[in-house]
Amino acid sequence: MHRKQVSDIQVLLNLFIALIWVLMVDEDQIYISTFVKGYLIGIVIIYIMHRFFGTKFYLFKVISLIKLLLLFNIELFTSSMSTLYYILFASKKVSPGLVTYSTELQEEWQLTCLIVLIILTPGSIVMRVSHDNKMLFIHTLHSKDSEMKKLYHSIKRYEKVLKEVSQK
Repeated sequence: MHRKQVSDIQVLLNLFIALIWVLMVDEDQIYISTFVKGYLIGIVIIYIMHRFFGTKFYLFKVISLIKLLLLFNIELFTSSMSTLYYILFASKKVSPGLVTYSTELQEEWQLTCLIVLIILTPGSIVMRVSHDNKMLFIHTLHSKDSEMKKLYHSIKRYEKVLKEVSQK
């Protein structure tokens, strides 16, 4: 069975356990709190059994996705403030340029996500991708060394979290 299917089975099995819990509890009505308790019990059961599925526990991917979302929001805020500063107060200090970045990502969807994250962050845009999908050509608003280190550090953090999301 494919690994994605096994991960989906973990989610469905957890929902099934929660549903069984709701049906087994002797209550007059169906309460959300009962379903949540059953879901939490299902998480414990699935966590204990996940090694038999041969894949990573599915909540680890959810945590990684939340981590990616938080990282993007932090980068969006800091980059927006930096770009705003340069536009309002230091427009003569702006030194746009084209830089290259060598990526370690293997899968196309990872590369696409990385490109979208870079484009959505103010101050930089991916202009081109090499034929082997290993090199990104990025136009940046600030091509000074200090700003380039920040850009490379941000992209490395994005890559790290994208790899966490795709771990099997």
